[in-house]
Amino acid sequence: MANRNGAFHPIIYVRGFAMTRGEIDETTADPFCGFNLGSTTMRASVNTKERPRKFVFESPVVRLASEFEYADVYESGLDIGDAGWDYDSKGERTSNRLGNRSIIVYRYYDEASQLLGNGQTPSIEHFAKGLSILLERVRDLQLANGDGKLDGPEDFRCYLVAHSMGGLVCRAFLQNPTLDPKGMAGSVDKFFTYATPHNGIDVVGVNVPSWLGWMDISNFNRGEKMAGYLALQDAYDKYKAVDLIPEGRLAPSRIFTMVGTNRLDYEAGAGLSRTFVGNGSDGLVKIENATLRSLKADGSIGEQCAKAFAYRSHSGPFGIVNSEEAFQNLSRFLFGDVRVDVWLDIEEIRLPPAVAAVVGDDEKRVNALYQIEMLAAPRGKLWYLTRRVAEEDSVACITHQGWLEQGSCTHYLSTVFLANRAMMNPNGRTLAYGLNLNVRVPDYEIDRRLWLNEHFEGGYLFRNALILEMQPGTRTNPWKVKYAWQDAGVAMADKVLQPDEIVGKAVSMSIEFDSTTIGPRGRRIPSEPGIKGRLRFVIQGWNQDGG
Repeated sequence: MANRNGAFHPIIYVRGFAMTRGEIDETTADPFCGFNLGSTTMRASVNTKERPRKFVFESPVVRLASEFEYADVYESGLDIGDAGWDYDSKGERTSNRLGNRSIIVYRYYDEASQLLGNGQTPSIEHFAKGLSILLERVRDLQLANGDGKLDGPEDFRCYLVAHSMGGLVCRAFLQNPTLDPKGMAGSVDKFFTYATPHNGIDVVGVNVPSWLGWMDISNFNRGEKMAGYLALQDAYDKYKAVDLIPEGRLAPSRIFTMVGTNRLDYEAGAGLSRTFVGNGSDGLVKIENATLRSLKADGSIGEQCAKAFAYRSHSGPFGIVNSEEAFQNLSRFLFGDVRVDVWLDIEEIRLPPAVAAVVGDDEKRVNALYQIEMLAAPRGKLWYLTRRVAEEDSVACITHQGWLEQGSCTHYLSTVFLANRAMMNPNGRTLAYGLNLNVRVPDYEIDRRLWLNEHFEGGYLFRNALILEMQPGTRTNPWKVKYAWQDAGVAMADKVLQPDEIVGKAVSMSIEFDSTTIGPRGRRIPSEPGIKGRLRFVIQGWNQDGG
């Protein structure tokens, strides 16, 4: 048995939450439920008073069509679930065919609208069951093509792409067997979410209550609602979190979470949403609630799912779905060639001499919050695949107390996918991207009192840029990777890294970094305060097995 579609499978798009009756009717009137929206603007800074940069992004639908030959499934005014799409009124087969490069929109709000439905909104559980039924329909139509690309129903594969609450509909279907009446969860090859509240929605720092049924807001309550429809009650009782997906339902390596960090441009509710949700959000979903972790069979928490960050709001003209940054992550995750997981291993943290003199050997008297910034962009592009900076509240954070307790620290920063088709030189053999790594100088506290002596706001313990260039390995040739720090000016990657093979087809490579200054003899010496460690890259081929 085989699936001969390579990395190209039907994409099922599941739109996000529609709050009001008007929004439900509006999305019902849109054939693509927002997946067809583009944008012409991009924020270059967090200052909303500055004019945005003009940058035209056509829309996910248009780009999937123009770059990957995907097509919608609407024919003669009919969707694939409508009578007459595959068989006419005489019972004869129509000419309509559903190919592997199809975009199917799960129009779950149709029955809730006043245009095409009864005006009553069903539950998420109902929507999840409907997704199972839709996937069975897509599978059966693809099998009916008779083109030989699928040997049998067990070979069918598809991609789920979801925005906001749509991601929760997908998770309910994937995680809760009772919400998958057609047994289709195993056919999902990859799952991508835009700004999904995987751990619920918090307002003024409190999770929305289960009794708040107004406009279905209670769907985002962790304890009673989400833990129920996600089949996570035991895990919630233990961890008080629902941003968990059992490894047995879908491997964490097949999941990607796209996180928005721009709350200021989210205008829903006349700006009230961004006000009450607060900093560290896309205007509706907290950054910390927009990612996923795996749940092991023994009930312990496993690895984090792939994640990337974009300075985009939850929706609107500066929204995350209609953005170049998110589309690049989507297309590279689905169809790319190389996966790079970026980790930060911290080996040493050095305090300012004056702080060290006050506390002596008792560093437990000191606390500080180290903010780690990371930005990564492919060669020759004007946008970032991932962007984590302090002003956008998207940094990775490590406390000094936490560092002391662990003695060392490993932190997952982000995942970057690279694609051969996007090479600046089509005849080249290497993939390259630039990475900025910055660690902000913290506000030091001694005995819980702020220490301001010699403090300069906005300083960095470490700040540098890195060029990483790689040539994927083959069966006979190993990976070749080169790099160059940019602190002495723009330089091409020339230092060779020796990869270490790890489990599976992945290789691991590390690049040392350290805070330094120029000593009396003109040589670099460790600076105080300072930080020392390694950037670790876990690199593997992607889609080499056909998806």
